[in-house]
Amino acid sequence: MTQTALESALLSTLKGEVRFDNGARAAYAADASNYRQVPIGVVLPRSADDIVATLAACREHGAPILARGGGTSLCGQTVNVAVVIDASKYLDRVLELDARARLARVEPGVVCDALRAAAERHGLTFGPDPATHSRCTLGGMIGNNSCGAHSVMAGKTVENIEALEVLTYDGARFWCGPTSETELDAIVRRGGRQGEIYGKLRSLRERYADLIRGRFPKLKRRVSGYNLDQLLPENGFNVARALVGSEGTCAITLQALARLVPNPNERVLLVIGFEDIYRAGDAVPQVLAAGPIACEGLDTGIIGGLRERGLKLEDIALLPAGNAWLMVEFGAETREEVLQKASFLRNSLGGNLVEEKSAMNRVWAIRETGASATALKLKTTDGPDPVVGWEDAAVDPLRLGDYLREFQKLVDRYGYRTSLYGHFGDGCIHARINFELRTARGIAHWREFLREASLLVVDYGGSLSGEHGDGQGRAEFLPLMYGTELMAAFREFKRIWDPLGRMNPGKLVDALGEVYRVDENLRQGPDYKPVTLATRMSFLSSEGDGFTRAAERCIGMGKCRAAEGGTMCPSYRATREER
Repeated sequence: MTQTALESALLSTLKGEVRFDNGARAAYAADASNYRQVPIGVVLPRSADDIVATLAACREHGAPILARGGGTSLCGQTVNVAVVIDASKYLDRVLELDARARLARVEPGVVCDALRAAAERHGLTFGPDPATHSRCTLGGMIGNNSCGAHSVMAGKTVENIEALEVLTYDGARFWCGPTSETELDAIVRRGGRQGEIYGKLRSLRERYADLIRGRFPKLKRRVSGYNLDQLLPENGFNVARALVGSEGTCAITLQALARLVPNPNERVLLVIGFEDIYRAGDAVPQVLAAGPIACEGLDTGIIGGLRERGLKLEDIALLPAGNAWLMVEFGAETREEVLQKASFLRNSLGGNLVEEKSAMNRVWAIRETGASATALKLKTTDGPDPVVGWEDAAVDPLRLGDYLREFQKLVDRYGYRTSLYGHFGDGCIHARINFELRTARGIAHWREFLREASLLVVDYGGSLSGEHGDGQGRAEFLPLMYGTELMAAFREFKRIWDPLGRMNPGKLVDALGEVYRVDENLRQGPDYKPVTLATRMSFLSSEGDGFTRAAERCIGMGKCRAAEGGTMCPSYRATREER
């Protein structure tokens, strides 16, 4: 393959944009993770036919493919040496919404908030709502099996997808979803590439069914690995849901049929203060018994980061006294009912009841911007900045307090500092830890920590990832969670869909088992040598001096990509350009 020949082939067949220049490739070389890989080129398709043509050209030239949404992935699954397909600029429509059936048919580049806004006109909503809901795309959420604060109410993305139209690297295009045994027999008999895929998936299911039932963690936030459980008869051989969370390693989504859920007419937020984050974790079973639609936790590290930078101070004043907090949202059809639910829990645990919508949004903003507040070290601390690298393990929420205590002991033993926050109602914990990734010694220390942290989660029957996926950041450690037999099943699943290994290769699971190690392709590893630029502006700030440090303040949250609300990046709102 020559890059020039591939670019020419794409330019001659696509109606969309083809970008192989260094600027475009650099813009798509990083996401919100620790990783950086410069792509071969970037395609912005104007139609599904453009995606079909892109894969045809890449097949002819032997080029790998990577589908990318908002680029806010935290485990490196949206960077690779491949042709990047970004559907967010043009393929961003809600094509059809059936309020009676509670279904919406959408293109892969539609932003989560756009789908929610369309649904809310009918008293419905799309349940999963990551903190990046104003810019993450549904195609990306499907690839990642994204969740968010309200997964207590509505589940992960996988539970909210009814069917997918998919495209494989070898050109097969078809709709998939739940499949009865009669339908399965008919599809296999019909033959063709879809029949071949379904027949092999059925064989895989029959050989591994008992192991899947016995070894898959029994918790709501299992995101790591492939969703082989969706192929079981009791789950309706749901091929679409088996593909959710496959991170573009198997097929590309062309359209999705999304499930919508009722949007509660009335909501209130109860914020409860605790002496520490462990006691907050201990209280989660009592909170869940009260029937909330969301239960989020955050510790004093989040609040301290905001306070030092003078951010959200008026909003922080809405919090009760404490060093850790649970934000518990209740929803119901009537005001009387929602206040009754909240008051029942408030009588037991205390807290501040926030009823006014704008005030509720302000409190939620504390949680949603918390990661950015902890992304750079405080002025009063030494050592490297906190980074991603172990940030979203999930355990049974009924055991959350005990897990948090043991995890903190592990962090302390390795000499790290961390903040703790996340989706406590589902047992999913986020952490920003000050890993040293710019020295060989620091990376070796990090690797040892990751192994011990993985084993701790496995001891608790948990999942290495509770929503951020595996990508490159977890793939190496999946055997600790699943064992050798299920890893063989994962590799077979990958081969069934992508026998040539061209779909996002080396991420999550590779057909031959050769995934990238966690310490490869580091964006700021030992070889990190930032260019010092002479600038007219000084770029002085409390975080440090100069343009380089200013650039390091970007942690990839992608808020500059938001098309609505505020003026974070007027140029993106006007041009829809990633650069």
